[in-house]
Amino acid sequence: MWNKPHLLNAIADLLMLVASAALLAAAAVWLVRVPSLPVRQVVFADVLPHTQRLEIEQVLPGALKGNFFSLNLEAVRGTLEKLPWVRKVDVRRVWPARLEVRIEEHRPVARWGEGRGELVNSYGEVFTAVLGDSELAVLPLLAGPAGSSQEVLRRYSELVGSFRTVGEKPVQVTLSPRLAWQLKLENGMLVDMGREQAKAPLGVRLQRFIEVYPETVAKRAIRPAVVDLRYPNGFAMRVAGEGKGK
Repeated sequence: MWNKPHLLNAIADLLMLVASAALLAAAAVWLVRVPSLPVRQVVFADVLPHTQRLEIEQVLPGALKGNFFSLNLEAVRGTLEKLPWVRKVDVRRVWPARLEVRIEEHRPVARWGEGRGELVNSYGEVFTAVLGDSELAVLPLLAGPAGSSQEVLRRYSELVGSFRTVGEKPVQVTLSPRLAWQLKLENGMLVDMGREQAKAPLGVRLQRFIEVYPETVAKRAIRPAVVDLRYPNGFAMRVAGEGKGK
C-alpha cells in the first residue's frame, strides 16, 4: 500500500472528508444547544384589526422554546393560527436574534348559520369569532349544509350583481339540504329559486325574473312577500294575506 501514492491520497481525502463532516456536525449541535443565541425580539409585520396583543402574549411564550437556530417555527405558526381571527401565519428568522411574523387575519364578509357565532371570510371559509353588533348588522346571512360555504358565498356574489341592476340587494341566501336555493332581499321579499333544473336552469329562471322586475314587481302598490321561481315557464307571486297568483 505504501508503494501506491494514489491510494494513500484517496485515504487522506476520505479522512479529511470525515473530519470535516464531524466538525460540521459538532458545530450544528453547538449552535442548537448554545444558550447564548436566544431570540430577543418578535416583530409583527402587519397591523391586526381584530387580534388583541394580550391574546398573543398569552399563547406565544409557550412556543418560543430553544435558541435562534433550534426554535420550532412550525410550533410558533401553529400556536398563532389557533387564535380566532388568525387565518394564516408566516414566520422567519432574521439574524441575529429576531423573529419576523406575518399574520393574515380573516376578513369577514358574511354571517353563517344561526346563533353560533360563525362567520364566512373572503375565501368562503367558516370561522368562529366575536364581532361587534354594529359590524354584524351590515353583514349578509348565509346558510347551507356543512362544507357548502364557498358555494353559497359564490352564489351570493352572483345574486348581488344580478339584483344591483334593479336597485335591490340580497341580504340572506340559503342552500337547503336538498340543494334548493332561497334568498331574501333588503326590502323583505323572499325569493324561492329552487334547485338546478336541466330543462330550466336556475340562472335562466332568475334572469327572466330580473328582466320583468321593474314593471311586474317594483311598480306594484303592494310588493309581493314571496316570489316562487321554481316554475319552468314563469313565476308565482304572493302578497301577504293573499293566495298565489301567476
